[in-house]
Formats: sequence, C-alpha cells, structure tokens
Amino acid sequence: MTDTLISIISIFIGIIGANLLSILKKKYSLGFTGNVITGIFGSIFLVKFFGRLGFGPQFIMETGMVNISLFTINILVSLIGGAIGLFLAFLVIHKLNK
Repeated sequence: MTDTLISIISIFIGIIGANLLSILKKKYSLGFTGNVITGIFGSIFLVKFFGRLGFGPQFIMETGMVNISLFTINILVSLIGGAIGLFLAFLVIHKLNK
C-alpha cells in the first residue's frame, strides 16, 4: 500500500462517516451530494490536523509495510472527521438561513 492509497481510503471512510451520521440523525442530512462533500473535507481536515501526532500516511508506511495500529487510528479519525464535517456544515447552513 502506498501513502496515496491510504489517503484515498481515509477520504472514502470520511464519506462513509458523514453518510452514517445522516442515516442515524435524519435532520443533519444535506442530501447525498452535500454529505459526500462535507465528509471529504471533514476527513481531510481532521486527518491533516491530528496526523502530525504520528498517524498520517507517511508514518503508516514509514517502515515500508503497513503499521496496522496507526492505520486503524487513521481510519477512526477519518470516520469521526466526516461526521464532524457534516455536523459543522449543518450548523453553518442553519445559522445562515436564520
């Protein structure tokens, strides 16, 4: 696995996180396209922000093999980032509509 593939998987997991939140809490849904966009940006932002702590794609592949524990943390942060991105976008949209 390469750094790029890990980043793409992280983005995909962020999309899943946003869509899971929209399924569990219908009021936060921005439609499929809105959920996908916020999942992408939320995932990227949170992984970049917290990835400097040592679980970014470069650290996962540092030895040439996949570090499973770091990869798992990366996936969890991506999932949470997608959900947080959707929640924050929902708050901003509701604030602007008032």
